[in-house]
Amino acid sequence: MNFSSKTVENAVQALSGFPGIGNRSALRMVMHLLKRPREEAENLAHVLNKLKTELMQCDICCNISDTPVCNICSSHNRNRQIICVVEDMQDVIAIENTAQFNGLYHVLGGLISPLDGIGPESLTIENLVKRIEENPAEEVVIALNANIEGDTTAFYLARKLQRFNIKMTTISKGISVGSELEYTDEITLGRSLTGRIPYTV
Repeated sequence: MNFSSKTVENAVQALSGFPGIGNRSALRMVMHLLKRPREEAENLAHVLNKLKTELMQCDICCNISDTPVCNICSSHNRNRQIICVVEDMQDVIAIENTAQFNGLYHVLGGLISPLDGIGPESLTIENLVKRIEENPAEEVVIALNANIEGDTTAFYLARKLQRFNIKMTTISKGISVGSELEYTDEITLGRSLTGRIPYTV
């Protein structure tokens, strides 16, 4: 693409770095912003800056939060005896949208993937172990993507938590192998949660 403005070119390059956004889509966004009031662009810049400066990790579940303890962990209406282990915040949102789960969460921050250089130490697995040591739960639900990395991580988690004599379950396989939770429809994901099955090593 040839640009008459270096500023526009830089903006297009910055936006095209987002997943699924190519140069043409990025250019449409830039042109849209140019037509909007200055206050909207300033507000967007302010919100994006807050994403990097004010967000933190919840001290309990390791989810992204505005406060040291997230809204879910601080809620008195949640079942504190069930912990659902997920890969990231998008999976928490997907499960919450089903309205079928009322327990707490633990966000791993990824999945074990030796080929990508991601080992157990790169995830928040030890945080989960410490959490259960300090506040024993009755059940841990493993809700990870149905692929090799998800299965590897689930197996590792089951081995790490075996000594706690805790009930281990996994979401039932209404979710197809290779699919990701965030793209699964809410009805299927909800049924998988309510129909969860024991997880065995």
